[in-house]
Amino acid sequence: MTPALLADERAALRAAGVARGDRVGWIGLNHPAMLACFAACEEAGATLVPLNWRLAPEELQWISEDAGLRLVRAGPDPGAAAPRPAARPVRQDDGTLLLGYTSGTTGRPKGAMLSAAAVRANAAHAMALFGITAADHVLTVLPMFHLGGLCIQTWPAMQAGARVTIHPRFDADAFFDGIAHDRPTLSLLVPAVMRALVGHPRWAAADLSCLRALGAGSSDVPPELIAAFHAKGVPVQQVYGMTESGPIAIAQSAAEALSHPGSIGFPVGSCEARIGPGGEILLRGPNMLSGYWNHAEPAFTDDGWFRTGDAGRQDADGRFWFTDRLRHLIISGGENIAPAEVERVLLSAPGVREAAVIGRPDARWGEVPVAVVVPGEGYDEAAVLRHFEGRLARFKHPRAVVAVAALPRTALGKVQVAALKALVAP
Repeated sequence: MTPALLADERAALRAAGVARGDRVGWIGLNHPAMLACFAACEEAGATLVPLNWRLAPEELQWISEDAGLRLVRAGPDPGAAAPRPAARPVRQDDGTLLLGYTSGTTGRPKGAMLSAAAVRANAAHAMALFGITAADHVLTVLPMFHLGGLCIQTWPAMQAGARVTIHPRFDADAFFDGIAHDRPTLSLLVPAVMRALVGHPRWAAADLSCLRALGAGSSDVPPELIAAFHAKGVPVQQVYGMTESGPIAIAQSAAEALSHPGSIGFPVGSCEARIGPGGEILLRGPNMLSGYWNHAEPAFTDDGWFRTGDAGRQDADGRFWFTDRLRHLIISGGENIAPAEVERVLLSAPGVREAAVIGRPDARWGEVPVAVVVPGEGYDEAAVLRHFEGRLARFKHPRAVVAVAALPRTALGKVQVAALKALVAP
């Protein structure tokens, strides 16, 4: 981020009349200008709303209207048409610095509100977790429209005065070139990206000795991928969290990564964690969201703990282990997909009487969505798959459709998730 970029973003906000509490959208491939826009929003008391350029135009426009964007800034290569700023007036909110839209379990994404204090707390967690100082060099290859790509290493490194190299998007050859020529000390990956690197022809000869550690998260990291990086002397520090937690909540130190691979570690910094009823992981701390934008859905228990929707356990030493997802969520290549969101579109397709969406294991992406439908009059499988074009981001499209006479349901009419998984198993 250069002074010129920061000046440009400040000027853009002033020209649009952006005031304290206004929401400013950003869309585009990874670029230093996004960090400049973030800094300009913080100075102005405005809220940055990162927009996923992979979403369909209809999805982007919905977020723009839900957030009430005053302005949309686009990177030099946005990768998608920027949505129009909202035309309707919406309430002001002067306490939120980041508004991160996340796929929950409902049919539409929700905006998690993170205050400037929460962003600062997360940055402190990152600096303590990875030991980030001004002497470090972070290589960013994950999309910064996700809070993981933006806030686990990139923004904290900027706050520490460290060097940050940003790739527009992940490319295996560019990653290996960056490691060879720039010799970064830290980077952050997700399992799908780790798998692409380990399976690449350049992996065997790659010298990763410059990396002090590698952060990894978004979903459970397969042991064989952890072992591949550990064999090259790079500790894989698993980071557990979500948009709602800023996102760092529980994580491994470098020493823990090597001694207890597969664990998610211990609560980081001022964040607290415990196992609640039903084995659910509960979180509390200054890094947590203050609520959901335009949603009254309760995010916390009566005594102030955030309900993650994930199940876990603690061993005798107190370290946490992730065990399962209590909420029905598909994670494909690091992207969260709410089945209800896909089902909303699926049920509007001609010839579909009933439908459900489930994740199917996939060697490359971890999981992919598959549709299970009860056909009606005029049903055509190819037409159902085409129905998603322009309505949802391509990564949310079902990879296949399974036709059944009836959806498997309990006596109370609830769709049986385990039975669905058996129907779509490869």
